[in-house]
Amino acid sequence: MEVIRAPSTSRPAPQQRYSGVAWIGRDVVAMEPSRLATFHAQFNPGARTAWHRCPYGRVLHVLHGVGRVQRRAGPVHEVRAGDTIVVEAGEWHWHGAGPATFVAVVSTHETDPDGTGTEWGEQVTDAEYARPPQSMAVRLPEADRLPDREACW
Repeated sequence: MEVIRAPSTSRPAPQQRYSGVAWIGRDVVAMEPSRLATFHAQFNPGARTAWHRCPYGRVLHVLHGVGRVQRRAGPVHEVRAGDTIVVEAGEWHWHGAGPATFVAVVSTHETDPDGTGTEWGEQVTDAEYARPPQSMAVRLPEADRLPDREACW
């Protein structure tokens, strides 16, 4: 076991990959052979990522605020503090804040063996972002998706 101190700073998100004001920070890159990487992001109202995809998928967890997520050709979903978004491997998507709300998320994904893990596409247009979130049923967590597995903490 190794304890790794949390970094104390974030940086402005690069404008070629984000619209609006967003701050990002790298939290943890796991030790080999693991390829797990964890980041955090804070989005100002209206800020969002460009379209992107991850070869092994991504898990986003909303820490606070209200945001939006969308998969390519799918509905826009409103997400709130406590929600977890599971993005399928290779699925084009974007995520960010609502038009009048801040949102903070933790993002976890695996990287390729060379350390890369995200393919970036074009910016989300204002028209795509402005689509109203659709109401639809969202899967609630099962009591335990792996009943024979013990928690590791």
